Amino acid sequence: MRITIASYSFHGLRAEGRMDVFGYLESVRYRYGLQTADIWNGLLGDDPDQYLSKDFLRKVKQALAEREMVLVNYHVDGVHIWEDDLEARESNYRNALAHLEAAEYLGAKTVRIDTGGRDLKMTPEQFDTIVTRYREYCRRGEAGGFRVGPETHWGPELSPDNMVRIAEAVGSPAYGILLHLGHWDVGDEAENDKRVAPWTMHTHVDARITATGLEERMKGLLDAGYEGHWGVEHHTAQNEYREVAWQLASVQRALSRLQPAE
Repeated sequence: MRITIASYSFHGLRAEGRMDVFGYLESVRYRYGLQTADIWNGLLGDDPDQYLSKDFLRKVKQALAEREMVLVNYHVDGVHIWEDDLEARESNYRNALAHLEAAEYLGAKTVRIDTGGRDLKMTPEQFDTIVTRYREYCRRGEAGGFRVGPETHWGPELSPDNMVRIAEAVGSPAYGILLHLGHWDVGDEAENDKRVAPWTMHTHVDARITATGLEERMKGLLDAGYEGHWGVEHHTAQNEYREVAWQLASVQRALSRLQPAE
């Protein structure tokens, strides 16, 4: 089954100093029996100069290879495209390039970099900057074998109109959306999920969706042609090992019912 566990699911353990990226890989492979990694850069460490170093990334790549795991998604906080302040915007851009290089080195299949912006509405300058940057990132993705784009996460990303508009303007096969199922500020959640399905490269499935109509939501996306992975993501920072196990089992059950041949 095409399932992952987003490493943000263990941010509570990470905050307690009880989980790092290597513990995450070990847990996913041997506690949960998956060979897919879904890494949030926050689990790599606090200092990008350290965790983006060649030595550290070499260790992560080796850990993936030793466990015969594939990095199907790498989601990056702190490098979003738009900031009102030009200096902050340029700093994020430079850091995004470093993360794209790391993602390619680790063999990531998809990369999430957010649009930035705090409001649903985008100014013309903001929209043009976002599209220009994603086009550049997608050129790197085409050359490096990965897809890249935003998550339905915050700011303008929580409007399906914005997400469709950006996707159509970027117009690259390497562009994709990380769909956090049902996470929207406007409109009908299920219909919004279907609207962005043509560009969806990866998903995150939270506890709310897991408990309230998971199979229906997954079916809607599958019917729209989705062929990517289903990423279990837990948010409470409490009882994380068991909560993730429950969500994972629920997604596995739903997929076995929706795609019994697999």
